[in-house]
Amino acid sequence: MEAHNPKSTKRKKTRSSKTRARSRMVTAIVIFSVLMILAGIGLFVFLYGGTHQDGVPSYVQKMYLTRNPYSRPAEKLPEVKSIVIHYVANPQTSAEANRNYFQNLSNKLSNPSGVKASSHFIVGLEGEVIQCIPLTEIAYANYPLNYETISIEVCHPDASGEFKPATYDSVIRLTADLLKKYGLTADDVIRHHDVSGKNCPKFYVEHEDAWEKMKADIAALLEE
Repeated sequence: MEAHNPKSTKRKKTRSSKTRARSRMVTAIVIFSVLMILAGIGLFVFLYGGTHQDGVPSYVQKMYLTRNPYSRPAEKLPEVKSIVIHYVANPQTSAEANRNYFQNLSNKLSNPSGVKASSHFIVGLEGEVIQCIPLTEIAYANYPLNYETISIEVCHPDASGEFKPATYDSVIRLTADLLKKYGLTADDVIRHHDVSGKNCPKFYVEHEDAWEKMKADIAALLEE
């Protein structure tokens, strides 16, 4: 009978413990690497695209208006045939300031005449984008086409109504993303002027070449 060697058993246990420790370390490294990759993907989506579950691009900041009869009536938007571009007609004001203007229309003291106005999106002077109304609801922006359009109000630095480069880039990006969502083309992008005859967005009504360039830039994004 072979004699039992306690030292040999101890060495085997030590090697086994070291093997398990290495295995745990490798597993931890793999898990950490996977988490870092997922974090990188998340950061890329946050910075360069992606969508929320409702199809709104992830770079959009949601600041919904409260439901009220003057700026968010919470009426269903049954279909989307066009994306309508506006300008805020109030130079140097921010996206958030214009969003708050829509919100304040719900206050009878600040809106004694009962003005009705709103927009689905507002693009700011630095290219920030605020969403005021869900895409499932109408906005008071494009009468008489409120029930078939999405509206984008755009901030501008001066009375000319021309958009700053950062603003312009966000406008064409947002518009292209919305066109993709609804299966539309650049021909389905129109101005408030094309709906009601109003001089809005001013610069892009008074400079037809600038408007055609914007539509061409949107079309180019759609092809990417």
